[in-house]
Amino acid sequence: MEFFCYHRDRPGSMALRQQLLEEHWSYMDRYAAEMIARGPTLTEDGDLPTGSVHILDLPDPAAARAFAFDEPTYQAGAYRDVLLRRWRNLLGRTMWDFPGGRTGGNRYLVLGLGTGQAVDLDVPPDRDELIAYGPLLADDGTTWLGTAALVRASDPDQARAILTPDRYADIEVHNWQFGGRPS
Repeated sequence: MEFFCYHRDRPGSMALRQQLLEEHWSYMDRYAAEMIARGPTLTEDGDLPTGSVHILDLPDPAAARAFAFDEPTYQAGAYRDVLLRRWRNLLGRTMWDFPGGRTGGNRYLVLGLGTGQAVDLDVPPDRDELIAYGPLLADDGTTWLGTAALVRASDPDQARAILTPDRYADIEVHNWQFGGRPS
């Protein structure tokens, strides 16, 4: 089962995040085989982290909850909240398989939060600009709650345009970059 996990930073938690960076990476290293994508969201200028995205393939919702809430930075209080949802990998690949590579161009997390009739269940035409793409689902794995994508785009408006306008309660666009230990 695939899961989307987004830990959002608590204001003023940067020093704590920096202090726990090695613990965070060591914790994530335990899930390396299960990772589909990972990386921080960033401020508009790209200088500081604002959250942490992880998309994983885990055995069940209990394992996903344990992953999200046992994370050391979460346990220490650096995050204000966690969005944890079932997710479906419509690209069938990991971020490491992204044809555009780890660098070059602007990268974004696009979150479309919705209810009602499902939308954007097909992969958009410009597949080569998508790093990860799929629906957000309830624990039952069928009820549609939105769409999450990691995308390379020229700007936030172009990133937002991969989702159908006016079909979501809200569409969030966050600067994002490939995560993990520096090489």
